[in-house]
Amino acid sequence: MTDERIDSLTSSAYRQALEVIASVEPRIADATRQELVDQRGSLKLIASENYASPAVLLTMGTWFSDKYAEGTVGHRFYAGCQNVDTVESVAAEHARELFGAPYAYAQPHSGIDANLVAFWSILAHRVETPALERLGAKNVNELTEEDWESLRHELGNQRLLGMSLDAGGHLTHGFRPNISGKMFHQQQYGTDPQTGLLDYDAVAAKAREFKPLVLVAGYSAYPRRVNFAKMREIADEVGATLMVDMAHFAGLVAGKVFTGDEDPVPFAHVTTTTTHKSLRGPRGGLVLAQEEYAADVDRGCPMVLGGPLSHVMAAKAVALAEARRPEFQTYAQRIADNAKSLADGFLSRGANLVTGGTDNHLVLLDVSSFGLTGRQAESALLDAGVVTNRNSVPRDPNGAWYTSGVRLGTPALTTRGFGHDEFDRVAELIVHVLQNTQPGTTKDGKPSKASYSVGDGVADKVRDASAEMLDKHPLYPGIDLS
Repeated sequence: MTDERIDSLTSSAYRQALEVIASVEPRIADATRQELVDQRGSLKLIASENYASPAVLLTMGTWFSDKYAEGTVGHRFYAGCQNVDTVESVAAEHARELFGAPYAYAQPHSGIDANLVAFWSILAHRVETPALERLGAKNVNELTEEDWESLRHELGNQRLLGMSLDAGGHLTHGFRPNISGKMFHQQQYGTDPQTGLLDYDAVAAKAREFKPLVLVAGYSAYPRRVNFAKMREIADEVGATLMVDMAHFAGLVAGKVFTGDEDPVPFAHVTTTTTHKSLRGPRGGLVLAQEEYAADVDRGCPMVLGGPLSHVMAAKAVALAEARRPEFQTYAQRIADNAKSLADGFLSRGANLVTGGTDNHLVLLDVSSFGLTGRQAESALLDAGVVTNRNSVPRDPNGAWYTSGVRLGTPALTTRGFGHDEFDRVAELIVHVLQNTQPGTTKDGKPSKASYSVGDGVADKVRDASAEMLDKHPLYPGIDLS
């Protein structure tokens, strides 16, 4: 089928879909149309966002949404799931082949769900199963109340060591307000105070002292690569299970940008990821595991999850099939190259970057040198049509709400076709906005962490400059809703 024919079919599909939606609730149809307009007209630099293909998007809008399918392939708690079995099997097959994993579980609804499945699978494998064997029981239902209470206490008092939020870890890596920080006795490792880089000797020393059951590696806002072979050595030394959350950089693993010691899948006992972000699929999660953990992960439903979202699993299968094409490796390399171009563009203009640069898909800009908080910078940039998100920097004096940083990622604009020159220009525009933004004051005249003012005409100037680049790289050019 020709590209022109595909574009014609795609436009027709969306126009007709919106007409059907508008016949029931026109406000939703209008918001959907406006979202496309807004995304087409803004510089999307949120590191956790991307643009899925029309094929992926269309796959989610089907009658698979109507199915309940608790259980696993061939072993469902509902009848009539033969087609869901096909969908889940294909998604898992593509995931295994793409990442070279012995086992893949496609049911998690999100990255957090994937992490919960991983945590409880590790607890089941390391704590529950040995306890049942010791007590001579096949499952927890055969335990006495006394034994069950003892096991519950044991399950709820295990140790987890993960990367701290301000160092670039994710809130599910043991952040105390998150469930991961409540279900585990947790401690966190950070980065070197001088360089902002991971210090593997320091991580090993903390692991020896704390002796965690689970060592979590991976990040949400760390702009460097990780040596997962070293992390596995640390885990093995202290008897920990190594769990890697690669949600942010899964596309770079799939695209063979991260190989060898930088590919987590061969080294982690359990690996989790989202399917959007740099992987460019639907919003959802995956769990990959070594064989010894496969049976435990396969219990994700009903252990943690309810009914899987079959329509999203279908979209995962399509996205993973796309990622197995040779052109995805070219795309993944361009993500990393563009991140370096963006970082170099900031550095050449005197901006401060955490770790002094990047070698993955994201850049963490410390905006304190502009006299701003992350919240002020994020808001000022949004006024100018630049979509980012504020983010903590190591040992952030402004905390996790106001922050001192802004996180920027290259996957989305790389999907649109941006290259070196455009990302250098993006850095220039961002610096221009921040240099011309002033922090506000509170009602009593004290410095505000939230209010701000942007210089006259600056936001409009940046929007106009952005529009020139965006017009050269249209978003979903095959979709015409007029």
